[in-house]
Amino acid sequence: MSFDRNLKIAPSILSADFANFGAEIDAVEAQGADWIHVDVMDGHFVPNLTFGPPLVKAIRKHVRTVMDVHLMIAPVDPYIEAFADAGADVLTAHVEAGPHIHRTLQAIKGAGMKAGVALNPATPAEAVRHLLDLTDLVCVMTVNPGFGGQSFIHSQIDKVRQLREMIGDRPIHIEIDGGITPATAPLMREVGADVLVAGSAVFKGGSVDDPAPYGANIRAIRTSCDTLV
Repeated sequence: MSFDRNLKIAPSILSADFANFGAEIDAVEAQGADWIHVDVMDGHFVPNLTFGPPLVKAIRKHVRTVMDVHLMIAPVDPYIEAFADAGADVLTAHVEAGPHIHRTLQAIKGAGMKAGVALNPATPAEAVRHLLDLTDLVCVMTVNPGFGGQSFIHSQIDKVRQLREMIGDRPIHIEIDGGITPATAPLMREVGADVLVAGSAVFKGGSVDDPAPYGANIRAIRTSCDTLV
C-alpha cells in the first residue's frame, strides 16, 4: 500500500446490502471505488452495533483495493490481532476509545497494519500532535459516529485545515468520514483531505443488479473536486 495524496473515494459498506456484501464490494470497486471502508461498531462506544472480525475476514477476499477498517469500539487493544488476522490493511482507533492511544497505535503497526487515529467532532486537532510519528491516517468525523446518513458538521473544515498544517510533509492521509456528498467533498478536499468516505452518497439508487448508479455517484464526488488540489 503506497502513499500519495491523490483523491480516494472509500465507499462505506454500512450503506450496502448487508445480505450481499461480497457482490456489493465487487460491484462498487468495478465502478471506481479506490478503497473499501468498513465501520465496526460495538453498541457501547457508539449507539449502534454492526459486525466484527469474522465478517471482515469473510469479505476480505472480495476487496481488491484497500480494506480500511474503522473501529468505533472500546476497548480496542484486545481486538487488534483479530482484525490483523482478518486482513485489514488500515486499522483506525478513536483517540477517545481508551486511555493509551499511543500504545494502541504501536500495537496496530506491530501487527503489520497501517495505523489510523480518528477524531470525534468535539475532539480538537491538537489531540493527535504527539501521535503523528506513529500515524498513517487521521480520520476526521464530520458527523457524530454511529449512524450513516447524517448531516455534515461544517465546523470540522477548520479542524482539517489545522491538521494539514500540522502534518506538513509527513506521509499521512487525512480521511473524512460523514456527510460526504458532491456538495461537501470539495470543501474538505480544498483544505487538505485525500480520502473521502461516502456511504449513502455512493450506494443510493443502485444495486448489485444495477451498479451503474454507484459509478455515477462516485464520479460525481470525484468531479466536484477536480478543480481543486
